[in-house]
Amino acid sequence: MHNETSDFLLLEFSKTWELQIMHAALLLIMYLMTVTGNLLIISAIIFDHHLHTPMYFLLMTLAMQDIGSVSIILPKAVFNSLMNIRIISHSGCVAQVLFFLFFTVCDVSLLTVMAYDRYIAICNPLRYEMIMNRKACTKMVGSAWTASFLNAILHTTATFTIPFCSNIINQFYCEVPYLLKIACPGLYGVEIGMVMFSSTLAFGCFVFVIVTYVQICSAVLRIPSVQGRKKSFSTCLPHLVVFSLFLFTACFAYLRPISDSPSPPDFIITIMYSIIPSMLNPLIYSMRNKKIKAAFSRFVGLRLCHFKEV
Repeated sequence: MHNETSDFLLLEFSKTWELQIMHAALLLIMYLMTVTGNLLIISAIIFDHHLHTPMYFLLMTLAMQDIGSVSIILPKAVFNSLMNIRIISHSGCVAQVLFFLFFTVCDVSLLTVMAYDRYIAICNPLRYEMIMNRKACTKMVGSAWTASFLNAILHTTATFTIPFCSNIINQFYCEVPYLLKIACPGLYGVEIGMVMFSSTLAFGCFVFVIVTYVQICSAVLRIPSVQGRKKSFSTCLPHLVVFSLFLFTACFAYLRPISDSPSPPDFIITIMYSIIPSMLNPLIYSMRNKKIKAAFSRFVGLRLCHFKEV
């Protein structure tokens, strides 16, 4: 039985130094792209008063959470690969599980709130400013963070109170399904229950979002103006794409059977749900959003003018 206070060994990408460098470079590029894209979103919203609305406040919060989620796992993976080590301390593993679960559940909660925001804006526009004011948005985000942190604490406690029969985690960070894989047989019933409970809540959020968007689509199709319909769809489509991408990849990653040995498909699936959504969010939200594009242009223009003056 593995000592609960000793270190864990993460996935070894390759025994070949060149391949380790390649993996480190890949992860580093994805990390820098994710952080840069989300920082641009945050900066554009902060410095452009045209975007000081509930919709963009929620989008800025999502960008902050995306930076947090990748910063919990990728720097350690890049460092391990460059230094040719696999070790992560017990406390480091606990921290990864706690904060990654926190940011992941925050994303699901916030994407659900964003669906509600679009529902009010399109289906009940006359009451939008009264319902989705700054105080209400702050309360919603605060409630999502509080509930997510409590859920993460319960998950992490349930995971690390069970004894492990091995210390080898066949993934590049401490992911809950892979920790359950090395748990001693018959001793992880509580955490399995927690995973199923969280999956049920995530499915509930998915149903809420789908029902919300059915009503939104029904309201949009009643708009007489073609331009009005396009504008409404352009604010809803990116959110629906982001939510679907994140939820389906996460559910697939957590509910699929875990193989006994490391495999490229396992690595790719984990990348798909833990990194790709956070990396693509800025691109998806800015691609069809003229206000975000205009804010980017103004922000970049201001920075260039500042550098020229200096």
